[in-house]
Amino acid sequence: MIIVTGATGFIGSNIVADLNEAGRHDIILVDDLGTRDKWKNIAKRRFHDLILPRELSSFLEKLPGAEFIYHMGANSSTVVVDGDEMLLNNFRTSKILWEWCSRTRTPLIYASSAATYGDGSRGFKDDQSIDVLDALRPLNLYGWSKHAFDKWAVAQSLAGIAPPQWCGLKFFNVYGPNENHKGDMRSLVCKNTPLVAAGQTIKLFRSYRDDYADGRQLRDFVYVRDCTRVMRWLATKPEVSGIFNLGSGKSRSFVDLMLAIGKALDKPVNIEFIDMPESIRAHYQYFTQAQMDKLLQTGYDQPFHTLEAGVADYVQHYLSQADIYR
Repeated sequence: MIIVTGATGFIGSNIVADLNEAGRHDIILVDDLGTRDKWKNIAKRRFHDLILPRELSSFLEKLPGAEFIYHMGANSSTVVVDGDEMLLNNFRTSKILWEWCSRTRTPLIYASSAATYGDGSRGFKDDQSIDVLDALRPLNLYGWSKHAFDKWAVAQSLAGIAPPQWCGLKFFNVYGPNENHKGDMRSLVCKNTPLVAAGQTIKLFRSYRDDYADGRQLRDFVYVRDCTRVMRWLATKPEVSGIFNLGSGKSRSFVDLMLAIGKALDKPVNIEFIDMPESIRAHYQYFTQAQMDKLLQTGYDQPFHTLEAGVADYVQHYLSQADIYR
């Protein structure tokens, strides 16, 4: 039996889709559906049971173990200011799962985030040594909650209290199907594809640095299907544990991203550059790029989608269809 938390969310539902495609239906989904359309993310899926996060602790008490846990459940909003909620959802629940996996000898893959790197001034190397982790300064509550658990997990592992395999994945800018429920937290591909299709003007922030042209700020955009492929591969490598970056390893600009949407739709792209709000200028990131050496050194050798290929697959096979869900 496989457990997937956050299973009706973006990355979690794509893991469930991968598992179904591999012939696995003995899956316990853990998530809340809320009042939006998250249920549509799993409408095509087969699974054994779906339980609410508040039922998780009592459910685990009755379970002697599992084949694997993919822990993607979290509050991923970067604008949440309720520290207690973030602590409960992103730290305490992860701690409960870690301790249960340690007792039952169940492998665990959990979602960390590139938000743990803060403004990026200390680089984007997935070094899990204590001194390096202590030096990172996340910029928001979400990033801090993920960073706090990473540090706790590493300390537990060093103390010999850990699942037989554990991997914390620092996701960079993930895009792909089943993100429509995220509202303002959707990727720019999801937000802007309808605008490009309708011939409307796309608005991007101006640059306030001489070394970056307007719209040429850089991000590591990674297709969700590459992320789930890595996770499924890690599940076959019980000897691999640790914290790993999960991006494409190649930074691209926001202009590149918009042009990729236009290419996928065979439409021209009209871009207008607008002022960046003063409230975010001081801490705005102009560059992110995952250093992927650590994962590659474990033996992972599958190619990642190029930006153009990933956007084309997403736009043409999902966003341009009547049924946008995977």
